[in-house]
Order: sequence, then structure tokens, then C-alpha cells
Amino acid sequence: MGRILLNHVEKRFGKERAYAVRDFNLEIQDGEFIVMVGPSGCGKSTTLRMIAGLEDITSGELYIGDKLVNHLPPKDRDIAMVFQNYALYPNMSVYENIAFGLRLRKMAKNEIDQSVKSTSRVLEIEPFLDRKPRQLSGGQRQRVALGRAIVRNPQVFLMDEPLSNLDAKLRVQMRTEIIALQKQLGVTMVYVTHDQVEAMTMGHRIVVMKDGVIQQVDSPKLIYNNPRNMFVAGFIGTPPINFIEGKVQEGSEGSLEFHTNRYYLRIPKVHADMLRKHKKVDRNVIMGIRCENIHLDAAIREANPHAQITGIQKLNELMGADMYLYLDIGMPKLLIARAQADHDFEDNEKLILTIDMQKALFFDKETTENLWY
Repeated sequence: MGRILLNHVEKRFGKERAYAVRDFNLEIQDGEFIVMVGPSGCGKSTTLRMIAGLEDITSGELYIGDKLVNHLPPKDRDIAMVFQNYALYPNMSVYENIAFGLRLRKMAKNEIDQSVKSTSRVLEIEPFLDRKPRQLSGGQRQRVALGRAIVRNPQVFLMDEPLSNLDAKLRVQMRTEIIALQKQLGVTMVYVTHDQVEAMTMGHRIVVMKDGVIQQVDSPKLIYNNPRNMFVAGFIGTPPINFIEGKVQEGSEGSLEFHTNRYYLRIPKVHADMLRKHKKVDRNVIMGIRCENIHLDAAIREANPHAQITGIQKLNELMGADMYLYLDIGMPKLLIARAQADHDFEDNEKLILTIDMQKALFFDKETTENLWY
């Protein structure tokens, strides 16, 4: 069983006993692909190393399967780890690197040979078995590191930023291969990354961390559409979500409106009811809106007369089929909108934007919590 349970796990370092990980609670199901994501220093790698047994746990309980493993050495935890720097033995061939762990277990020679060749076929590295790591590309070395983990048939795979040393194209390819491999093997996998694109595309669930504390654990879809707070909303998504500060005020016919110093937007009833419930009328809140929910289409504009703002286009980024526009709307930060790349936008062009207020998120200004969460 590859189930992992972390119960109030904490890690403190140094004389100051500063927290690297604080009150970490998570249950990972057998066969689940979990991705831990967050900025550098948030505690994600430390958590992974505690699961692996490479870091001692200051307090709390860690179970793998039904066994408490707090004080078990790594070799007795039935886990395999893939590191950022591959950690291959440079003087050994690919075959010897993959077979190394099996030889330590004193497996029969013919069983080792069968396991190594079977694993190398899955990873498409069979032609390279006689080569040394220095003779391989970065992607091939990463496959060897994966092979060394797979061949042991562990309960749990732990991966610490395994793709960060690869170029962008190869990273996408290896990302796809790891997803397919996890599905094929059906094993529990815990994957650490600072890249939120990897997190969104790979995991069954994402664990977002900040300053050693879990901010949210959810599916990629829920993390993106209903982030728990402004940190999660801002960290997940490319380009980042737009945050606009404004005041909730009473409008006409019993409606609510979101006012800034330059414009107002009518708030849909479902959001208005929520804002009234939280007593946010005549209070400042933060509205979050993603770039794909800002429209330039004239037909959408005509159908939504109370959801429009004007922006001055300052710069743009061509992203193939799409273009990201950066617009001055009278706020400290430029607003980012997504547009079709077939239109030529001029610098300082005035554009009328329609905000899809049904997709807007509202955050408490003081606590930064999502009022819908």
C-alpha cells in the first residue's frame, strides 16, 4: 500500500528553532499523484525529504502504508527518490546504475537482468545501456534516474524538481512521459516543483505551500477556479490573475456595484448575495479577474453594458495564437487581458474591455481570504 499520512508534521532548524514546515497535515491515497508547489523556501522539498527519511521530523507522525516510519531509515521505507541533479554514478554504465539497488538487495543475476531490460524498454533507453552518464543528454540521464527508481518497484516515488535542469521543450516532453508512466505503473507519486505549470498539468491534487504552511490542497481545476486566498490565486495561473481594489456600494434596483476611482461594474446577484452575507457593502475588497475573462469583442460589450472599463494598451506579448495585452486602467499595476493574435494593437491605443463578472473572485482586503471559499 502506497498510502502516506502526515499528521501534524513539523520541522524546525537551527538555534532559533525556526519553522521550515509547520503543522503539515495531508493524506495521500494509494496510487495518487500529488504535486507540492510553492516559491523557493516554502518547505516543499523539506517535506519531501522528511517522507524519504533524509530529514528528521521535529514533531508529528508520518505513516507509509500502515507503518509509522518517523525513525525508520530511508532503506526501510520502501520508497524511491528521483533528484534534480539525477545523482547517477559517473563511473558506472546505464545498466549498472539501474541495477545498483537490486544488487544491494542481492537479487539473482538473471532477475536483475530481466528487470533492468524490461524497465529500459519502458523508458526507451535500451540502446544506451552500455553508455556512461556523461555520454547521455539531459533527458536521457533523467530517464536513467527514473529507471533506477522504477526497477525497485517501491510503494512510493518521490521526485524533487526532476525537470528543472532540462530545456523548455524537453521539460514538456518529460512531463508528459512522467504522467503516462505514473498511470501505467499505478504507483503513489509525490512530486515537488516551483513551476505552477507542472503542478497544474501533472497532479491529481496540488498542495500549495507558503512559508512552511499549506495554503490549499485541491484538484488543479479547483485551485485555479476557487483559490483559497490571494496568494494561491496569484501563484497559480499564467499570466497571473489581475487584482483590483475597489469599494462595494449599493446600486440601482437593489443591485451592488464594484467602484474604483475611474469606473464601476455591476456585481451579479450570486456575488452580491455573498458580499452582503459577509457584510462587505460600503467596504473595500479586492476583486480578482483572470485574463481570459476580460473581453474585447463588440457583441459581448453590447450584451454587458454595466461591465465595461477603458484601458490604454501599453505593451503586448505575442504567444502564438493568443496575445497578452498590458493595459493602464488607472491602477498601480497594469491589467492583463488575453486577445486574438490576428489583431494588430498599437501602443497607447484606447480599448473598451468587458469584464465577465460571473467569473470574478472577491477577497477580503485584510485577511486576503477568498470570500467564496
